[in-house]
Amino acid sequence: MKQLLRKKLIDPLVGLLKQGISTEKIALGVSVGAVIGIFPVIGATTLLSAAVALALRLNLPAVQLVNYVVYPLQVALLIPFFQFGAWLFGVEPLPLSATELMAMFKADFWGVVSRLWDTTMRAIVAWGVICLPLVIGLYVVLRPILQFLKSGKETR
Repeated sequence: MKQLLRKKLIDPLVGLLKQGISTEKIALGVSVGAVIGIFPVIGATTLLSAAVALALRLNLPAVQLVNYVVYPLQVALLIPFFQFGAWLFGVEPLPLSATELMAMFKADFWGVVSRLWDTTMRAIVAWGVICLPLVIGLYVVLRPILQFLKSGKETR
């Protein structure tokens, strides 16, 4: 796993540092890519991260690379975002077991579709609450790490 992470993430980022891209831009790109990568709508992160990378003039390959790397985290965080969104809005969370959902679909298909839509919208709001502090936190942590990697690669 360590070798895979190094080959797929660390080495490409160090390559960007070698090309002269600033550590600040790469740290921001990685932070933005990671946070957009956990956006609680499966399938929406590629276009969303591309749009943000272009708008902020970040390195698009770095942002997309991190977006793809955090995909398992996006899936793992769906239920917590659903529940956090329900808590934020003071509503009962949607039952998320497969058997409960199937029973709900059989009883009231359009009602469940509506509830899933509402649940997803609340999850997006929940993500919105944490995204800026998370980007800032990741940036603050990553910038010195990338600076260290850059200085380490230049001295070799």
